[in-house]
Amino acid sequence: MAEENIKPFVAPCRELERGAPLKWLRAGWQDFRSAPGLSLAWGGFCWFLSTVVTLAAWKMGGWVLLLSMLSGFIFVAPLLAFGMYSVSRQLCLGNKPTLLWTLKAARKPFTNSMVFTLVLLIIFLLWARAGTMVHIFFPSDGAVKLENLLLYLGVGSAIGSLFASICFAASVFSLPFIANRDADVITAVVSSINAVLRNRWVMLRWALVIVFLTAVGFATALAGFILIIPLLGYATWHAYRDALDVSDWPVLPSAVKN
Repeated sequence: MAEENIKPFVAPCRELERGAPLKWLRAGWQDFRSAPGLSLAWGGFCWFLSTVVTLAAWKMGGWVLLLSMLSGFIFVAPLLAFGMYSVSRQLCLGNKPTLLWTLKAARKPFTNSMVFTLVLLIIFLLWARAGTMVHIFFPSDGAVKLENLLLYLGVGSAIGSLFASICFAASVFSLPFIANRDADVITAVVSSINAVLRNRWVMLRWALVIVFLTAVGFATALAGFILIIPLLGYATWHAYRDALDVSDWPVLPSAVKN
C-alpha cells in the first residue's frame, strides 16, 4: 500500500527582499491595467459596501461608533479583496478574467473563507467594543489638558495596534492561500503568521503601505477605495506567491480555468 501523502502543518516561507512591497505594488498595478473594467467593478462594490457601513455606524452610534468602525476597517479589508485574488490568479495563468469566473472560483473555498470571516468578525466586534470603552479616557470636563488628550490617544492607539497586528499577521497570506490551494484555515493562518514573523521588517513596511493607502481612501471620502482595494488585493496575491511555498497542497479545481 502506498504511503499516504501527509501535508506539512505549516507552509515553508521564503526570505523576502527589502524592496518586496514596492514590487508587489507594481505587480498589482499591472494586473489592474490588464483588467481595468473588472477591477473598477470590484472597487465600486467595495466602495458601496464601505459607504453603507459608515453611514449605518454614524446613525447608530455617532462619531464614537464611527471611529471604531473606521479603525476596524483594517480587520475586514482582506475579506473585501477575496474576489480579486482570482483575477490575479487567472492573469498569472495567462487567462482573461471575467466577473462570472471570479464568482465561480470563489465557490470552492467558500466554507473556509466563511470560517475565517467568523474569526475576523469576532476580532472586529471585540475591537468595536474596546474602542467604545476607550472613550472614557477622552477629556470631557470642558478643559482639555494636553496630558489627558495624549493619554486618550495613547491608550486608543495601543489597543488598536494590538488588534490590527494580530489580524494583519493572521490574514495577510492566509486568504489567498485558501483561495488557491486545498488547505484548511488553521494551516493557512499559522503559515501566514510564521511568514510575517520571519520577515517582520519587510512585513512592517507592507503594513505601513496598507495603512497609508487606507488613510488615503478615507481622506477621499471613501472614493479612493475604488482604486485602492483592487490594487491592494492584487498586490497581496503577488505577496503570497512571493512569501509561501505551497507546492505540497493541491491547486483547487476551481483555480484552473478550463
